[in-house]
Amino acid sequence: MLKIGILGLGEGRSTMSAALESSKLQLVKVCDRNEELCKQRAQEFNFHAYTTHYEDLLNDKDIDIIAIYTPDHLHAEHVKQALMHGKHVVCTKPFIDNLADANELLDLCEQSGKKVFVGQSSRFFEPAKRQRADFEAGVIGELITVESHYNADHRWFLSKEWSLLQSFKWLYGGLSHPVDFIRWYLPNVEEVMGYGMISSNGKVAGLKNEDTMHFIFKATDGRIARVSGVYTSPTQPTQRESGMSVILRGTTGASQADYHELRYAVTTSEGEEKIINWGDSTLKHYFRFEGQSHHAGEYQNYLEYFADSIEQGFVAYPDMKEGIGTVALLQAMDKTLKTGMPVKVSEILAEYNIKL
Repeated sequence: MLKIGILGLGEGRSTMSAALESSKLQLVKVCDRNEELCKQRAQEFNFHAYTTHYEDLLNDKDIDIIAIYTPDHLHAEHVKQALMHGKHVVCTKPFIDNLADANELLDLCEQSGKKVFVGQSSRFFEPAKRQRADFEAGVIGELITVESHYNADHRWFLSKEWSLLQSFKWLYGGLSHPVDFIRWYLPNVEEVMGYGMISSNGKVAGLKNEDTMHFIFKATDGRIARVSGVYTSPTQPTQRESGMSVILRGTTGASQADYHELRYAVTTSEGEEKIINWGDSTLKHYFRFEGQSHHAGEYQNYLEYFADSIEQGFVAYPDMKEGIGTVALLQAMDKTLKTGMPVKVSEILAEYNIKL
């Protein structure tokens, strides 16, 4: 059984639950620089092997995997240190916030022989898993286009000082989920064009960056896709629209995976129409805490998938290269918002001399 340590116990709360419930992983130690948070998690999970020093995880020879859930600007250094100490790595999204770090990490990963997995957790929700399985089985024929959105009533963010900083962008924190869906099905996106705005709610609060955005993507084979995000206005009833969805439109069928509702709809090649809802036992697997603030089930799904990749020798996606590619695409999206012009992903990669 592989042994895991966790760095960062905010989002890492879900990973603690996942590791403790898993039959494929053993939780050895957790770390956060906030000792009070360590004590809170220790009491919550009755797991008391914690430290406030990252070096204690790095130097623990029992630990095979370090799972990183720290602020974005710290990811590159934390991943680097883990690889240098011979650990496999799980890192939450976005993988890094500065593409200047990409080549060093790519080289270090190759030299170390260790695996790096990017925790794009949305792929590991039940509806998304079922949708992918149906797609790979040819249930909707050949893919024509993909659409995804993430709309959320986050007006409560506007009362938080950090949301009004120039550095805070919903593009990276929110839209990274639907953008990952696009890259999952159209990995060769070459160009993006988009528009964004600060809503009237955002303007009153003093937001510095867009809270409402729409983008069109073009792949190298000519196929197109669409992503939208709206974050400071009310949402429709969940029976009408999920907060996050991905829609696949194929040559002979179509499907839609709704995230939080654990709902999946498909029209098959044979013309059969189905709507699937998962019941209480599945809901309890995914949502283990108050409300839907943490999705421990999807973390357990991806940790076990990563563990299998180590034990069985296959590549777990998204890997480091895919994670870097997604960051490059997000930066291209950021640029098109500023310029009002289409942006090629290759231009972003070339700026940092990155070859994927």
